[in-house]
Amino acid sequence: MSRILVKSAWGSDDPTKACLPFVRANSLAEAGHEVQIFLESEAVGLLRESLASAVVPVGWPPFKDILPKTVELGIRIHL
Repeated sequence: MSRILVKSAWGSDDPTKACLPFVRANSLAEAGHEVQIFLESEAVGLLRESLASAVVPVGWPPFKDILPKTVELGIRIHL
């Protein structure tokens, strides 16, 4: 098991890149790794409910469906 920190500054202006750290962190946590997410700059806004509901990436579920999985997996999110 590895300890991994995923960092992101991508916000709602690029929904696919904004969701990538959460999708990646979820996959790593499901594989048994200890994962944390560090958000900075534009990415911090993703945790606002109104913005989270509006972010829809290409090829993945809407961010509002990805974030609950992140929380369920116990992944810590730092701002």
